[in-house]
Amino acid sequence: MSFTIWTREELLASSLPIEAVAWRAVEAQHRVSTMKLVDSLAEQAALERLLEETKPPIPVDCDYLHYLLYSPFRYARGNPHPSRFRRAGAFEGVFYASASPETAISEIVFYRFLFYAESPATKLPGNAAEYTVFAVQLRADPGLDLTRPPMSRHLAAWTNPDDYAPCQTLADQARNDHVEMICYPSVRDLQHRLNYAVLTPKAFAQSNPLAQQSWHILLRSESALAKCEAPDTGITFRKKDFDVSSRLKSAQRAF
Repeated sequence: MSFTIWTREELLASSLPIEAVAWRAVEAQHRVSTMKLVDSLAEQAALERLLEETKPPIPVDCDYLHYLLYSPFRYARGNPHPSRFRRAGAFEGVFYASASPETAISEIVFYRFLFYAESPATKLPGNAAEYTVFAVQLRADPGLDLTRPPMSRHLAAWTNPDDYAPCQTLADQARNDHVEMICYPSVRDLQHRLNYAVLTPKAFAQSNPLAQQSWHILLRSESALAKCEAPDTGITFRKKDFDVSSRLKSAQRAF
């Protein structure tokens, strides 16, 4: 299959202003990871300053943003791990988010299953892992909606569970045409609610998160339990629900 199954005219026809509140999940250990190494808050602050000096510089167009927003752009350069709309080693970063907290958690659970399936020597954690799920206000002009005709004609390519090449080629062209964000259906969410790939910090309508939730995810051999503290809600995932991914199927093992 050609990676250019679409035309630039189709891309431009599906481009339009997009405004949305989106949710992103990150591991919550960023809040306490250094506390166990020190004896006081002053020592922790000093350690955090030292660690900050070893990190890549914050991009100039991100210096007004909260660190939860700019982190995917800060650590993009040379990252060897590809994603749906970003090539391995690409200079540009992508901020991925979802239309709902549940969709963001679905994405996290899939990649947790995949990590342990592809790391046979790594034991499953005995305790639940804590995640921060935070909301951001997005406003892209233009954005690219892949659920909108004519680009929706190629939806099978945009939602392939393993082959990201068409999406990466599309993102390259979208950047050339100054598209700020791509809207597409989630592959991992069984309801296929929307995901957002933010290509530039310009798409952030505010510099700080709008809201935060705390989630705990307990991974088991064939399932995962996700629980939110407030609002009080939870989701049970079955690993077999993600078997559409050939990577996960090929890496299946007995935990």
